[in-house]
Amino acid sequence: MDATMLVGGTAVLLREGADGLETLLIRRPDRGSFAGAWVFPGGVVEDADVVPGESEERIAARAAARECAEEVGLRPADLHVLSCWVPPAEAPKRVRTWFFLGGAPEGDVLRLAPDEVIDAQWLTPSEAFRRHAAAEALLFPPTWVTLDWLAKRSTVDEALAAASVPELYETHLIGGGVFVWGGDAEHPEGGEGRHRIDTSVLPWVYARD
Repeated sequence: MDATMLVGGTAVLLREGADGLETLLIRRPDRGSFAGAWVFPGGVVEDADVVPGESEERIAARAAARECAEEVGLRPADLHVLSCWVPPAEAPKRVRTWFFLGGAPEGDVLRLAPDEVIDAQWLTPSEAFRRHAAAEALLFPPTWVTLDWLAKRSTVDEALAAASVPELYETHLIGGGVFVWGGDAEHPEGGEGRHRIDTSVLPWVYARD
C-alpha cells in the first residue's frame, strides 16, 4: 500500500432496533470533507493513535474509537475490521480508510461535537436508502456499499461473524459517475465480472457478480 497516503479509521456502530439492525450515521456540516453528507463516525489517524510496531489496521482502529468518542460521545470497546477503502486518484484528499464494526455501548447518550456533527441518527439500511433515493440524504459510495452489506444481516452477532475476512476496495472512477472495484472487467487490476456502483442517477445501482 502507498505509505505516503493518509490513513483513517471509521466506526460502524450497530444495535438491534424495533425494525431490525440499525447503524449510527452522522451528518457533516456543509463545509470541509464530505460536506453535508451522512457518514459513519471517524477520521484521520493522529499522533496519539500511533503505537510503534503496531499494524496500520490496529492504529486505524484506535483512531476510529477516538474519533467516535469525540464526535458523538460513544467509545466502542471492541472493533472488528470490515473493509479498507482506497479513494480514486481524482479525490481531492486521499485517505486510505479502514472500516470497523462494533456494538453500540449500552446506556450512553449521544453528545454531538458542534463543529463536526450537525445531526446523528440510528437508522436501518433500508431507511437510509429510502432517504438517499428521495434526495433527502447525501451518501458517498463507501457508506452506501457498507449499508448494502449491512442490509443482508439481521443481528449484531450475525454482522460481526460475517466480517471475518476484511475486503479491500481499491476505487477506480471510469467516468459518468461509475466507480469500480477489484473483480470488475474495467478495473485496472482486471476481472471478468462486475463490481461497480453507478451514481449518475438516483437510486444508485450496485452490481457485483
